[in-house]
Amino acid sequence: MMTTAGKLIIAGWLSAALAISTPAIADQSSSTEADQTLVTLLKQAIEQSDSFEDRFDAEVWLFSKSSQLERYMPDNEERLKLLRKIHHAATRAGLSPEIVLAVIQIESRFDHYALSYAGAQGLMQVMPFWKNEIGHPEDNLIDVDTNLRYGCTILKYYLDKEKGNLTPALARYNGSYGKTWYSEKVLVAWEYWR
Repeated sequence: MMTTAGKLIIAGWLSAALAISTPAIADQSSSTEADQTLVTLLKQAIEQSDSFEDRFDAEVWLFSKSSQLERYMPDNEERLKLLRKIHHAATRAGLSPEIVLAVIQIESRFDHYALSYAGAQGLMQVMPFWKNEIGHPEDNLIDVDTNLRYGCTILKYYLDKEKGNLTPALARYNGSYGKTWYSEKVLVAWEYWR
């Protein structure tokens, strides 16, 4: 959980970023244009975010996570759109969005077309048998919203089953119950996202 001081620092950075205006001179640098584009995208992302308690929380979270996710997703618009979807799906399922980011980092490295040798699909590497289990064989697990809905629901189920203990819940999610190697990888990634 971010402290109030941390939120204020990030809010200050965000305010400075949002205050950037396009220079009146004709010879603009491409970085200024890129910064302005990011500012515009951030504003849109904040306005479209419906899973946050308030606008300030949306600003802080999206700004912070956007810079962290940039190494995996260089496209600003795509990155902010995905972050909104992750926050919404995680919040809806009762999960920390940061643990979902960590699972996605380890499972697919944010490639929504990822396909494992075992047949797991999408961002959260959901196994196709789940579609038949719930009676929706037509669902597309490569679709980001569908994949996040499945993955977050499954992870929350295992977390509840393990009474909130992340290590065995993550191992169940990965199909490596009784082992800790996968859980340890996700928990290390979680530190990065928190």
